[in-house]
Amino acid sequence: MSKALTFEVKKRDAKSRARLGVVHTPHGDIQTPIYMPVGTQACVKAMTSREMKEIGTQILLSNTYHLHVRPGDKVVKQLGGLHEFMNWDRPILTDSGGFQVFSLAKLRKIKEEGVYFNSHIDGHKIFMGPEQSMQIQSNLASTIAMAFDECPSSVADRDYVQKSVARTTRWLKRCKDEMARLNSLPDTINKNQLLFGINQGAVYEDIRIEHAQAIAEMDLDGYAVGGLAVGESHEEMYRILDEVVPHLPQNKPTYLMGVGTPANILEGVERGIDFFDCVYPSRNGRHGHVYTNHGKMNLFNAKYELDSKPIDEECQCPTCRHYSRAYIRHLLKAKEMLGMRLCVLHNLYFYNHMMEEIRDALDAGNFAEYKKMRLEGFEEGKINSKR
Repeated sequence: MSKALTFEVKKRDAKSRARLGVVHTPHGDIQTPIYMPVGTQACVKAMTSREMKEIGTQILLSNTYHLHVRPGDKVVKQLGGLHEFMNWDRPILTDSGGFQVFSLAKLRKIKEEGVYFNSHIDGHKIFMGPEQSMQIQSNLASTIAMAFDECPSSVADRDYVQKSVARTTRWLKRCKDEMARLNSLPDTINKNQLLFGINQGAVYEDIRIEHAQAIAEMDLDGYAVGGLAVGESHEEMYRILDEVVPHLPQNKPTYLMGVGTPANILEGVERGIDFFDCVYPSRNGRHGHVYTNHGKMNLFNAKYELDSKPIDEECQCPTCRHYSRAYIRHLLKAKEMLGMRLCVLHNLYFYNHMMEEIRDALDAGNFAEYKKMRLEGFEEGKINSKR
């Protein structure tokens, strides 16, 4: 694999698997643990690239399937790749399209070569396999590409999961070979594109462990734990992380896909996860639900009608520095776009700032105390919030 990514573990937590690190990539360094805002269609909904930088975002996630369908990955390539297209000069991770194929496509046929399905926009037939996913991601020229995998349901039976995981392993080998070929082509925009493999296995620890050991031998640039946060309980998710993460290479970054709440992130960091992504901050923000150090608030609530305080008095985000709960509530009630923007901006800042605090706690050697303090604050918020 390319040596363009190096992962340096700066400190390990004495009481857990948590670690402080830095990932060096062709588009800049990523301080870990890190949260990646989700920019499905080459933007984080309602946010500009400049705003994302101003609130400390280090890396964005974008979506292979959606950009392939619209505007088309070949269009993005002609316009200089995703970084040029969206005016973002920091790292970008693209997911493989696998999850969307399995979650959006009502009619799909999974075969050894890949998946046949219909576009969720206009119904036209699409085929996507490992090679196609790598080609699309190469056209997008993201920093990190994810391998094409099947994400079996958390309630799939053992026999199905076993066969699905075996196929995902075969697909990963094809992804690796195709990426090596694409990175060697003269017209490839990012010839140092990196590849992360994905561990699957639903809620069966033994299948997941065996799969983790198999993909670890492929010496990829990083490894993800996929197929969680799709229906299983939080306890099951933590149990699987406890079992699986020790079997992934400790000298490579580990990514927990699609997770999660602030509490999920704290639990994930403790179990050795370095990368997280989740739509919660932006999606909840668009519905007037905002995160604070004392849990979540719903700004549509009538009790904020005359509340001149900021969302969170301890927060230094642009929203909290300039606007009151009452004003933002008014905007939301009036369906003014600014209300949604201000809530999303606050939530993303909250997540980024929490990750900074986690890194500071790991650096200072007091992560366990920080985690306890944070979780107690969220719990107290639940009790009062009914606030």
